[in-house]
Amino acid sequence: MSKIVMASNNRHKIMEIETFIRALCPNDKDGKPYEILSLSDINFTDDIIEDGETFEDNALIKARTVAKLGYIGIADDSGLCVDALNGEPGVYSARYAGGHDDADNNKKLLKNLKDVPAEKRSAHFVSVIACVFPDGRELVARGECPGTMLFDYRGNGGFGYDPLFLYEPMGKTFAEMNAEEKNSISHRARAMEKFAKLFAKENK
Repeated sequence: MSKIVMASNNRHKIMEIETFIRALCPNDKDGKPYEILSLSDINFTDDIIEDGETFEDNALIKARTVAKLGYIGIADDSGLCVDALNGEPGVYSARYAGGHDDADNNKKLLKNLKDVPAEKRSAHFVSVIACVFPDGRELVARGECPGTMLFDYRGNGGFGYDPLFLYEPMGKTFAEMNAEEKNSISHRARAMEKFAKLFAKENK
């Protein structure tokens, strides 16, 4: 059985990505289901320094770290880019307010957007999925989802900036969607769809 290690301990992110892998490319070239693990499952406790300038850079840094341990490494680097803030928070989305606290990040974002009118609050989520094999092969796929930033929170689901990000075709924030709805249109869904095709082709 081939082992895939998700270069993350974010259970929300791992669950989302595992859902796509199970649905789109569940088995290895021998027809056996992949065993999907987190960093904690392999007792990896070191900090991975994500000092890249792009989402692609950071996703590859994480996936390469896992691949060096002999596993298939899959990593997602994702974030929110707000047009009125010149693309902020971008690659710093998870630590926008200095730590890794969703509530603090959202508060800072709302503060920075307080004088921006509704018609200029366009934004998009970005997800980059990187996969690195122990033999050095690398795959990268990028997905984006456009939306609008709200003035206040809506919804109790999701994580991160989801309560503030309105996906206009559905009239819902990511936090108001159920998992099936979000997984059908999200930036991660779009990246995973591209990635799954690359991954399946690589494992023929």
